[in-house]
Amino acid sequence: MNLETRVVEAINGVRVPQLGFGVYKITKEEEFKTAISEAIRIGYRHFDTARIYGNEKALGREIQNSRIPREQFFITSKVWNTDHGYKATKKAFEQTAHKLNVDYLDMYLIHFASPNYIETWKAMEELYLEGKIKVIGVANFEIQHLEELMKHAKIPPMINQIETHPEFPQNDLHDYLQEHQILHEAWGPLGQGNKALLQHPELKKIAEHHHKTVAQVILRWHLERGVIIIPKSANPKRMNENSQIFDFELTGDEMEKIGQLNTGKRYSINPTGYIINPMYNKLMKIFI
Repeated sequence: MNLETRVVEAINGVRVPQLGFGVYKITKEEEFKTAISEAIRIGYRHFDTARIYGNEKALGREIQNSRIPREQFFITSKVWNTDHGYKATKKAFEQTAHKLNVDYLDMYLIHFASPNYIETWKAMEELYLEGKIKVIGVANFEIQHLEELMKHAKIPPMINQIETHPEFPQNDLHDYLQEHQILHEAWGPLGQGNKALLQHPELKKIAEHHHKTVAQVILRWHLERGVIIIPKSANPKRMNENSQIFDFELTGDEMEKIGQLNTGKRYSINPTGYIINPMYNKLMKIFI
């Protein structure tokens, strides 16, 4: 199966490739160029970046250099905390589009629920109605953030990109998103490459049964939950392995066993209570 043919549909009918490629922390010029060109060669077309990652311009350059038509790519970026508010968001979007050298974004997300995200959303709704964004959504939003947003939104969020992996499957939030027809997208789908997770005996047993790696089993688990995934790796071997997840299926028993690995362990700051914590933006500089 071609990577771009495995899709889920947003509530507005836009098709989102279920396997994407994350570019967080890939900032060295040569490493980035090699990683993106190899990802495109393998077949990745869904790329996830953000203003704060500092590599939007480099991503746009590599996509253009591929000579593959723009419409075959699905490009996501995000508005950062310091750009929240109606006017600031409009300006931030234009800057992102300019750096990526595109006329529209396939998906644009609010990166965190920092103050003024309601005004940010109003700007994003207008950009969506103008055809400049195909899918609008959020990232790192908890249920209370989504509830507050939907009190004011004319267009409900179409996707929520959140930390999700077997140790932290986000079951309650996952069910909430399904109930409200909001797509669930996972960042850190492999638990930030945690060795204990990737060497877990139960996962190794399942991987051996399918003649796959543990990482491939975890990514397949996400797919079967209907979750969009954006694994990140600059290693060509792992990039290729991460794409080889469409030729097997997990049994119901295997899905249940993976579900039992839930420990409630996050690898990032809990975004709960973000709105009332003005220090959060400074803290996030340590992690983003």
